[in-house]
Amino acid sequence: MQAVRQNLGGYAVFAAVLAAAGLPIYIHAPKFYVDEYGVSLAALGTVLFGLRLLDVVQDPLLGKLAVAVRRFQGLAIALALAIMAVAMFGLFAIDPPTNPVLWFAVMLTLVFSAFSFLTINFYARGVQKAEALGSGTGHIRLARWRETGALLGVCVASVMPSIFLALAWPEFTAYAIVFALACVLAGLAMQNEWRGRATTLSAGFGPVLKDGVSRRLLLIALVNAAPVAVSSTLFLFFVESRLDAPGWEGPLLLLFFVSAAAAAPVWGTLAERIGAKQALLAAMVLAIIAFSFALFLGSGDTLFFAVICLASGAAVGADLTLLPAIFARRMETVAPNATEGFALWGFVSKFTLAFAAIALLPILEASGFVSGTDNSETALWTLTLLYAGVPCALKLVAIALLVATPLGKE
Repeated sequence: MQAVRQNLGGYAVFAAVLAAAGLPIYIHAPKFYVDEYGVSLAALGTVLFGLRLLDVVQDPLLGKLAVAVRRFQGLAIALALAIMAVAMFGLFAIDPPTNPVLWFAVMLTLVFSAFSFLTINFYARGVQKAEALGSGTGHIRLARWRETGALLGVCVASVMPSIFLALAWPEFTAYAIVFALACVLAGLAMQNEWRGRATTLSAGFGPVLKDGVSRRLLLIALVNAAPVAVSSTLFLFFVESRLDAPGWEGPLLLLFFVSAAAAAPVWGTLAERIGAKQALLAAMVLAIIAFSFALFLGSGDTLFFAVICLASGAAVGADLTLLPAIFARRMETVAPNATEGFALWGFVSKFTLAFAAIALLPILEASGFVSGTDNSETALWTLTLLYAGVPCALKLVAIALLVATPLGKE
């Protein structure tokens, strides 16, 4: 009952919709445009990276816009949700009326612009919410609800196309319709949260970038999120071609994200007992162990990969829960009214996905890999090395950075 009064469930629902517009896009969209319209992996990777370069300019401006429209925050949020829903429908449910690559770029620009604006407002409001919940554990409590909701949103969005396909429905059209309905639900769930005191000052990037711990946290977020971006971008290709298990993509994705969602509150509880930094380090080690075993998988090893999905999913539950809570608590200390801090956080999170697309998809294509066909052993080994080896290396770097970062109460 207390959680209902505090509307933590509303934060979970809103986070679920934002998550469904983020990570699953990188799972479904590239393969969808390759299979349906014959777009090359290199072209898609270039577009995705180009959109992230746009964010370098756009996200800071969206942070300033969030401050400028603070008096009409509820209306601005509703408009952004509507734009995101319409663009998602255009991306998946409408045959491109022009060049598919251009259509892909325009629709994703709208999706990600709305996503960025919503994320900045959502996390900035979350700082104030955490204060109301109690300065001691408020950020961890809110993060448990928020990030668990996000993980559940990713779970549902990741497997929806497979479910609709099994029902003989037009899977991505149905996906876009359900997403639009979810946007309406999210708007209703959070409508009362945008009332009252909102961010009233904008100190810009200065307070955030001048703070050494904040800079280090942004760098850790960049490096630590990259493995998830890599594995998410290549997941469908890995299951279909390396494991030779077409049709298992949906169940394995569901297993991965359900494991992450189930583990998220556990990591939050552990962080309250031993500290967020120690809990996060434990999760990073677990991720390395899990991905290292994926290096040795081949055709028919679907069951072994399911175990890896369980372990790596549990590790991701910590990444998505604890790091945002640590950063939000730092913002409360350094720049509680600087929405640009959350613009930086949003940019870092999205840039990792773009990095995976621009760095890995062209390499995979250059190795001779072709989706949905028999591939050479060289191409399959390249896929395996990119999917499992690169995340292990990145996690080691993230561990070193986190160990060297003095977090104090964070």
